[in-house]
Amino acid sequence: MGGTANGEADRRVWTIPNVLSMLRLALVPVFLVYLVLGDYVAALIVLVAASLSDLLDGFLARRLNQVTRLGQLLDPAADRLYIFAALVGLAAGGLVPWWIVVVVVARDVFLLVLGIVLANHGYGPLPVHQLGKVATFALFFGLPVIMLGLAVPALEPITEPVGWAITLWGAFLYWWAGVIYAIETARVIRIAPVAPDV
Repeated sequence: MGGTANGEADRRVWTIPNVLSMLRLALVPVFLVYLVLGDYVAALIVLVAASLSDLLDGFLARRLNQVTRLGQLLDPAADRLYIFAALVGLAAGGLVPWWIVVVVVARDVFLLVLGIVLANHGYGPLPVHQLGKVATFALFFGLPVIMLGLAVPALEPITEPVGWAITLWGAFLYWWAGVIYAIETARVIRIAPVAPDV
């Protein structure tokens, strides 16, 4: 999402899109509990509701000119938390290996370190790379496909290989995007600030 014409509005907290994002975040533990309990139908219903609210808050933010800095933080945070919750819930049930959890979480820890390095050099976070968006979408789509087979066993022969293919591809792209961020971070911190002409 971009900025708004009004800088003051950009700092608002209580907008309709932000409230929807907060509700989506509040549903993360509900989603995780259903997963751990093995109620995959209920977990999928929560995930679908969260995904629809994600689409709705993005549409409303642009339509109502309510794109805010908080919303720009909440949206990716919610996406990552649902991915983590899905991975942890499925791994806890022995349905996916823990190494896939480590791979995805390690990448975000890696980006956090890059963010600290940038901050120490006086730079803000790098803009989101398109590849990172594709990777997040792949993970956000692949894991529910795996869950669909658990909720509807008749579909599992199809959904399990398809879901795993998308999830593994998403994990690969996730790290590929991380490497791109690392290269861009190294490039940025090498550039010395240019002193203004007196």
